Amino acid sequence: MDSSDALIARFLALHPKTIDLSLGRIQRLLKQLGNPERRLPPVIHVAGTNGKGSTIAFMRAILESAGLAVHVYTSPHLVRFHERIRLGRFGGGHYVTEDRLVEAFRRCEAVNAGQPITVFEITTAAALLIFAEEPADVLLLEVGLGGRFDATNVIDKPAAAVVTPIGHDHAEYLGTTLQAIAKEKAGIFKRGCPAIIAPQDYAEADQTLFSEAERIGASPVLVGQQDFSVHEEGGRLVYQDEKGLLDLPRPKLVGRHQFTNAGTAIAALRAAGFEKFETSAFEAGLTRAEWPGRLQRLSKGRLPEIAPEGCELWLDGGHNPDGGRVLAAAMADQSERSDAPLVLITGMLGTKDSQAFFKNFSGLAREVIAVPISGQIAARPAEEVAAIAGSVGLTTSVAPSVESALASLHNYVWDRPPRVLICGSLYLAGEVLAANGTLPE
Repeated sequence: MDSSDALIARFLALHPKTIDLSLGRIQRLLKQLGNPERRLPPVIHVAGTNGKGSTIAFMRAILESAGLAVHVYTSPHLVRFHERIRLGRFGGGHYVTEDRLVEAFRRCEAVNAGQPITVFEITTAAALLIFAEEPADVLLLEVGLGGRFDATNVIDKPAAAVVTPIGHDHAEYLGTTLQAIAKEKAGIFKRGCPAIIAPQDYAEADQTLFSEAERIGASPVLVGQQDFSVHEEGGRLVYQDEKGLLDLPRPKLVGRHQFTNAGTAIAALRAAGFEKFETSAFEAGLTRAEWPGRLQRLSKGRLPEIAPEGCELWLDGGHNPDGGRVLAAAMADQSERSDAPLVLITGMLGTKDSQAFFKNFSGLAREVIAVPISGQIAARPAEEVAAIAGSVGLTTSVAPSVESALASLHNYVWDRPPRVLICGSLYLAGEVLAANGTLPE
């Protein structure tokens, strides 16, 4: 019997010779499958440059704390493809099984009959097929790239459409200006459906998202810090909108940006019709939410045993300039709580703005140890990553692997054990979780 990996390898051969951003291929396939996208539970659709996954993690935790079964579709995966498809069950969900995934892949392959289609399109069709055939109360659906022409944008009437903070990324597909990127993301807004715009870092993104939501006829249009607000007060999260105020615990996910993501999650759920939850569901959701590879503390597993005793080990897949900014802010916050020298172990792809990423850590990181990302043709050589970090004034070195980088820290004399952040790529984050023996669950 074919494995899911073997089927994905076969799908690669179907990739169109030229990529035209369009929904035509997936719409054709879904029609041949009997339009499963029309038989889904209520959908909350989420786009954005940063914070999509964390916002979905908060929504899932809140919904499950309220006793609902929640399907979740996210990308990319960290270790195994199965992480992209989470099936809801009362009391908590689970990743799709290999047998169920293979069965859906084979059905999609059969009806596609060798026609050109991208891997993301055919695997998204398989996910929608699975979600349509498994009962649940809600589906949290993450955009893969952009929004307007993303394969997930086949949902006619979402319960809500959310855009998290927008920044520069994927310029080759989405454009080089924030206005162009925001317009692509706003493509998930639908007439008559709630549009939730997270507090944005850039005014031009905010303005474009709002004007696009108004033009499309989304209703209501909720703008962060205007129609809903969220802030930290006394170590707690205070959320307020026209429906009232919620005084909630600090989010479990680390970093001040997670207050924004949690507030956006609450606004989306209330706009989507889940406003009657008990406060206890919101409290439990914020304190239970988990999102692997995003400011994840690695305290167990093989890698902490390699590092110097007392060393703090953190992992994050952030890779664009704004991701670097929130990471640096989170590390600065950790330093205020307990001072420790910061060391970055970093691998990056050649398609990312590495210099802008590293600028955020100038004056903050003691050293950057550059490492390769195994199995990634698009990865920058470690020497190139080190040179880019050095160009913004950071002290650098090179190691052949994350394990050897951690082992090299024993050669230093530290006033106190270092704080180590492994970052720069979701591919590297997946490699680290696999090497550590702590796979996403």
